[in-house]
Amino acid sequence: MKKIFILAIAALSFTACRNANNSTVEVAGNDTSIESKIASPDAPIVVFERDIFDFEKIKQGESVEHEFKFKNTGKSPLIISNATATCGCTDPEIPKEPILPGKEGVIKVVFNSTGKEGMQDKVVTITSNANPTISTVHLVGEVLTKK
Repeated sequence: MKKIFILAIAALSFTACRNANNSTVEVAGNDTSIESKIASPDAPIVVFERDIFDFEKIKQGESVEHEFKFKNTGKSPLIISNATATCGCTDPEIPKEPILPGKEGVIKVVFNSTGKEGMQDKVVTITSNANPTISTVHLVGEVLTKK
């Protein structure tokens, strides 16, 4: 039993050392793999008019629709590849065409309050070729139960 324990610790130590030695980060900063993860200065930039929409109070079963307006303030076309919500009750719709530099677009979000009650914060995560690649917007408010 003691022998197995010692072998397990040795294996973990070896793995940790091996992972540390496989790191591609250099202190000097000339590693191209790190630079490829940093967006180009010409990358698109998403600037939302408002990233939180408060629908205040609605009755259970009602739906809320909001368009999150944004502008591409970067230097190249913005391509939104995906938008996902925290639950199936929230449905985001992304633009199908690239948004050119200086132009505006919208992400339409519909929240269905059926089966929900109380305070809500529905997060929509947007993936794009922008800098940064992940953005979030929120639908917040209160769902009142039917009486």
